[in-house]
Amino acid sequence: MKTLSGKFTISLLVFSVILAAIAYSLTFFMPASNFSPLLPWLFPFFFGVTAGIYFFLASSAKTKFSSFINRFMIATFLKLMIYFMVLLTYIFTHKEDAVRFILAFFILYVAYTVFEVVAMLKFTKNQ
Repeated sequence: MKTLSGKFTISLLVFSVILAAIAYSLTFFMPASNFSPLLPWLFPFFFGVTAGIYFFLASSAKTKFSSFINRFMIATFLKLMIYFMVLLTYIFTHKEDAVRFILAFFILYVAYTVFEVVAMLKFTKNQ
């Protein structure tokens, strides 16, 4: 597990557990009605998407730089479309929980995106 992909997976898992612990600890200070019931499922969702994008980009980083940029743009577009479809689907099917879900989704989106960018910068620096 000393490979870069192994280190990334462990780091992403630790990051996800920390975020989940923060979210869980917030339930002691805020009413449960402030949290979307789907919040616990967002962590594995973001973990899977972030890991998938990272491994796709890491495998393409070994090619020409222009090829990597093309794949980066495609991966980013696909990731945003997946997120957009999940948001729209949930919002239209659960209108009463839309605001709480969007807020939780946005916070996790920002956190996981920052994590992914930092990890990708470290990876490309090592290449």
